[in-house]
Amino acid sequence: MFNLIIKELGEHMPFTALGAIFGMVLLIIFNGISFSESYSIFYTLHPIHVFLSAFTTTSMYLLHKKSSINGYKGFITLFLIGYVGSLFIATISDSLIPYIGEIILDLPNRGAHIGFIEEFWLVNLLAIFGIVLAYFKPFTKIPHSGHVFLSTAASLFHIIMALGTGLSFLMYFEIFVFLFIAVWIPCCTSDIIFPLIFVKEKD
Repeated sequence: MFNLIIKELGEHMPFTALGAIFGMVLLIIFNGISFSESYSIFYTLHPIHVFLSAFTTTSMYLLHKKSSINGYKGFITLFLIGYVGSLFIATISDSLIPYIGEIILDLPNRGAHIGFIEEFWLVNLLAIFGIVLAYFKPFTKIPHSGHVFLSTAASLFHIIMALGTGLSFLMYFEIFVFLFIAVWIPCCTSDIIFPLIFVKEKD
């Protein structure tokens, strides 16, 4: 299991770097938009990210669990893995790590913006929908790719909400680093590491 996790993290590092580069392109394009615009974009991307994360996390668990899901206890276990693995880790990725970056960079409009609190019904319902959909049709290839790019974009617009007027070259680099961290570790944790923790060898 440990070797599989290390392998997956290593394989996803270049793809995550590509996602962070994509984020920098978005930053160049959208830097300067208003707080309300970036807030609206964030709360479009973040819920979709939660949905894809829930779908991928649940699918990963189902595809690696050799025994079938039996009874309500099995489904509750599946649901909790998908829910916690998506909602809370997506919050770390899209909100908390960017917020830490905003504090370190001393951005003027910084804020945590916790999705499952600020937009409770939207974010939580999409997480549930992703879990249920994966239960009936699990797969991971496309959802994980979409998850990475959505997470990058959501994290970026969280940071854009906090920006002031100008960005130095150094700040672009620092934002790139925070985007990479915000996507690589949480997304791989949510999609790969977290669900595999609950897959026993005998499964």
